[in-house]
Amino acid sequence: MFLSTLSFSLANVFVKLLSDLPAMEIVLFRCTLGVFFCYAGMKRTGIDWRGSNKRLLFLRGFFGTSALFLFFLTLKNLPLALAMTIQYLAPIFTSVFAIFLLREKLSRLQIVFYAIAFAGVLLIERFDEEVSITFLLFGIVSAMCSGVAYNLVRRLREREHPLTVVFHFQLFGMIAGLIAILFVWKTPVGWHWLYLILIGVFSQLGQVFLTKSLQRERASNVAIINYTGLIYAIAIGWFIFSETLSPATYIGMLLVVMGVLLSVVRSNRQNLSEENESRA
Repeated sequence: MFLSTLSFSLANVFVKLLSDLPAMEIVLFRCTLGVFFCYAGMKRTGIDWRGSNKRLLFLRGFFGTSALFLFFLTLKNLPLALAMTIQYLAPIFTSVFAIFLLREKLSRLQIVFYAIAFAGVLLIERFDEEVSITFLLFGIVSAMCSGVAYNLVRRLREREHPLTVVFHFQLFGMIAGLIAILFVWKTPVGWHWLYLILIGVFSQLGQVFLTKSLQRERASNVAIINYTGLIYAIAIGWFIFSETLSPATYIGMLLVVMGVLLSVVRSNRQNLSEENESRA
């Protein structure tokens, strides 16, 4: 999981280094490489790429691509650590949307934890004048789209092979990127080509390491380690991009991470309790 968070962090660095390229163009290259990786995996294992739940697969692709596009926009226009912190709100939206999509319940204590996380966002917006409210909202909407996409993945869990689900997400992003470049295109030059390739490679490595960790450990335990990515982001942002944040922003980021982490720990204990009662 540490290798996964490092890989995703490095992919984010190369996205930020491509700040002069349109975000949807980066999505195109990232998803095109992902399509080839996934298709090779499905061909090797004999999995049908078409899937049987086309409506859910389409929606997963739409919301996943929207989340990726908006996240790339925030990466290009906000400090690296802040953009990643806002994306950490995704588990909150996942739980909220699960109430309507999966008929799951939300405890009062979890609501308190979510309020702490959003208080951190409000603190950042209120006291850091250098943070653009527009891109902060883009980051929140990106986390919302991720929350919907995660719930759709859970709906598809027993219906489609994981590679099929990932493939349709990448395929949707590739097609959307091809349409977008008909209107906005900037030809990559020099190091741009290497950065675009590395975004695809590190994103795929991050996904592979994440999948392997999920196969060996409880998802809730793995999710906690995911937040170490913020340490990478702060260090990389300072060393490579000379990013400095105000004390209020650091406090706000801490509240966001603390609120989400407390919620993850709470969900972990609740799931363990339900499993123990079921076994009893």
